[in-house]
Amino acid sequence: MPVKQHTLGKTGKKVGVVGLGAWQLGADWGEVGEDEALAILTAAVDAGTTFIDTADVYGDGRSERIIGQFVKDRPGLTVATKMGRRVAQEPSAYTLDNFRAWTDRSRANLGVDTLDLVQLHCPPTPVYSADAVFDALDTLVQERRVAAYGVSVETCEEALTAIARPGVATVQIILNAFRLKPLERVLPAAAEAGVGIIARVPLASGLLSGKYNESTVFAEDDHRTYNRHGEAFDVGETFSGVDYTTGLAAVRRLAPLVPEGLTMAQFALRWILDQPGVSVVIPGARNAAQARANAAADRAESLPEETLRAVQEVYDELIRPQVHHRW
Repeated sequence: MPVKQHTLGKTGKKVGVVGLGAWQLGADWGEVGEDEALAILTAAVDAGTTFIDTADVYGDGRSERIIGQFVKDRPGLTVATKMGRRVAQEPSAYTLDNFRAWTDRSRANLGVDTLDLVQLHCPPTPVYSADAVFDALDTLVQERRVAAYGVSVETCEEALTAIARPGVATVQIILNAFRLKPLERVLPAAAEAGVGIIARVPLASGLLSGKYNESTVFAEDDHRTYNRHGEAFDVGETFSGVDYTTGLAAVRRLAPLVPEGLTMAQFALRWILDQPGVSVVIPGARNAAQARANAAADRAESLPEETLRAVQEVYDELIRPQVHHRW
């Protein structure tokens, strides 16, 4: 069965609907060796993935460099990166000079003259309303440092502010069965504006894989250990901001909904793919088998309406009180 493709917003590029998030290839998820990282990339692309999402801060460029090494022999892939998290998070840092320096570094890491897509990496909220920031991003396009630009956001309001900017090609936002708020306004607004939606944290940091329980221990260098309360960055990036115990209870409620032949993770990815307006979902992978399994979610049948309603009910009862008002 051929891989389903969507147009990625205003980039105009066609991408497979299941991409690969490459945070794991850099840092913050425990140790992933370079050979294993290359094996993950190979497995994902061989399974039909054509979109890879990384950032200059993942392993301080390690993820970008590994991807750059890989894509030399894999023409036709679309690689998105992100910029802005390697400096103090002050709106004053978001200048054209810094954008040029940051994208020059990413171009060198990835081994390309022009970046396919560069995204502001969850900058301070005022950045989304600064005309000078978007003028600078337009300049990067004019200078052919980047082919297109987008934003990665924490909140729905940030997403809506960005979507109103005519040059924004894509918005990356947390969307999964534990984060339903983007369905209300963000996805419809993006569709109307022709902006692509990149769904990140699709498995709620692995919670929606169904593989964890109360006794699971994560490595010391894994953000699921050190950022549970937002100690290092926005707590919404870890387990989607859901209390771990509550998340486990919700997963146990969702488990009986998983169709025969699918894993819990594939079910969670299929739920995202069934949402109108999603361009691509970017699960990460810690090994090649996970990458292949994630890609296979595209081949699963759409979930029935009663299942979608049941996911909504679990969200409303257990998850909504913790996250809906925050992001």
